[in-house]
Amino acid sequence: MRTGFFSCVFWVMASLASAQTYDVVILNGRVMDPETNFDAVTNVGISGGWIAEITDQPIEGDETIDATGHIVSPGFIDTQHHGHGNLFGVRLSLRDGVTTPMDLEYGNINSAEWYAEREGKWPVNFAAAASHELQRMRVLDGLVFEEGFDAEGGLLARGDSYNENGIPDWAETVPTIDQLNDIMAGIDEELRAGALTAASTMGYMAVGATTLEVFNLQKAAANYDRPSSFHVRLLGNNAPPYEGNLGNLEQMANAAALGAPMLISHNNNVGWWEIEERAQGMREQGMNVWSEYYPYTCGSTTIGSEFLKPEGLALLGWGYDQMLNPRTGEFMSEEEYQKIVAEDPAFVIIACIPEREEWLPLWLRVPHMTVAGDQMPPTDENGRILTGEDPFEAYVGHPRTAGSHAATLRLARENGVPWMQMIASNSYWAAKHLGDTGLRAMQVRGRMQEGMVADITIFDPETVTDNATYQTGFNGLPSTGIPYVLVNGAIVVSNSELVDGVLAGQPIRYPVEDKGRWVPLEKTSYLDNLLGGEIPGAVQDYGTDPEELRGQSGGEDDARLNAPQETKPTRTASADWFKTYPSENELGVVMCPIHGVLEDRRLVQREWSGRMMTAANYDPLAN
Repeated sequence: MRTGFFSCVFWVMASLASAQTYDVVILNGRVMDPETNFDAVTNVGISGGWIAEITDQPIEGDETIDATGHIVSPGFIDTQHHGHGNLFGVRLSLRDGVTTPMDLEYGNINSAEWYAEREGKWPVNFAAAASHELQRMRVLDGLVFEEGFDAEGGLLARGDSYNENGIPDWAETVPTIDQLNDIMAGIDEELRAGALTAASTMGYMAVGATTLEVFNLQKAAANYDRPSSFHVRLLGNNAPPYEGNLGNLEQMANAAALGAPMLISHNNNVGWWEIEERAQGMREQGMNVWSEYYPYTCGSTTIGSEFLKPEGLALLGWGYDQMLNPRTGEFMSEEEYQKIVAEDPAFVIIACIPEREEWLPLWLRVPHMTVAGDQMPPTDENGRILTGEDPFEAYVGHPRTAGSHAATLRLARENGVPWMQMIASNSYWAAKHLGDTGLRAMQVRGRMQEGMVADITIFDPETVTDNATYQTGFNGLPSTGIPYVLVNGAIVVSNSELVDGVLAGQPIRYPVEDKGRWVPLEKTSYLDNLLGGEIPGAVQDYGTDPEELRGQSGGEDDARLNAPQETKPTRTASADWFKTYPSENELGVVMCPIHGVLEDRRLVQREWSGRMMTAANYDPLAN
């Protein structure tokens, strides 16, 4: 009797569920979920922004999408989108299937204000990260940021950083301990306000950010159990003893020491294979480490970047004929480069790297290597920032801003890569790794499961493709073969057209905390903590007073560093542990990466370039 009663109740509940009218139903699509490997032609019912039902039974909704012949995928998540705060940029990315663009490489400043500006007003989900670069501009260049800033304003501020003294201090100056504490306090404030990661464009400040600063940046994020996310230091250096991968290893070692998550930004360069091998090994030991790539053989950056100056190009083994001016569609001459860099150091150029032709098909298959387009802030041929009212054809710049995700789907089709792999790299893996840090919003995205947020991208596996090219006038052509995109259950792309007025985006954010967690660096407390709270008694055997020990650098045995040198300060055994050398503004010197001593900047550049030129094409895996 009891068995019959419960059978009856189950039948009634099932009947009611099947009779429910959903907000949106997606019918007859191939639903694919990378977390569970679910792969079946079925129907999806969506209510209140959530996936309420996945069933092979007939269902009805207020709005119906016929997905016959299409793949129904979780919405794409892009973790390096420098146009994520620009309406033109996010509308173009919606056509590329992106429901959650975020910039975890450049980041934001004044995150609380940035989030507030978009609440209830944005068509996609939005997220902020704590910008290392912008905090260095604030402290070292004295720039004032009074509102929410992201890469759109930040890349322009790179030009402003020259105004005070002709030097981009954010990129080249080593901070004093007080300045370092100020930078970290700023990072901490962004994290307190809910920012996702401590984000750093480290490759652009390689001569200014010390290992102590990098470690403490990662520590600031680890204080909140959040990731650090990095552009690599030493970008493009291919030969020992200063291979670019050492920058990754620095960051990985810090993450391991702190037991902290880490995201490696666009691991697209020489040695990417060994970084991926190490990342896999770290994951096997329970660490939360992952990486990104974008599916192009050419990159993009601002023309004033240090590594594009003549000595930097020599280091990379590049010529000006590898630097494309996206406004003319032509490769540059040295004369054109010199003219533009003098007038507009924030000018965006395209730089091509032939080695990526071989690597790109491999990136499609690497586990936990996610697609992140590195989309640039959108501008037209005159450098004007584009708005949501501008036509897509007005964009001038790298085509990755328009087509990164569709490009990977096209390449997967051409190279026989399984669709489940591509959905994981476009959506699930980013959601999983961020969700594993405790970020609730990512624990319910990147999956096609009942009870998950209805961020959904529907694409045609036979026709999906990117259309943007390097040709002027075609840089911003939107992707095709992605007819429907849903954000939080609302249809924002329908029949390959943007639906105006649908502002369904939600903030992706950690809870705001009442109090920050950064503890400023201070020598005495630092040593007490390092030594377990007391100076070991063994030092008394050498007649050393503990207070004297606190003031020693341990450098007496380094004859070269202690030897007096012309125009260079002498390092002594009593130097402060956190003391920094006078800046190049005062002395015109920098730390030479070859000799490990302070030398004239011009001499360092010449010697560094000459050393690296001889091995610019070095490839440790070449036959």
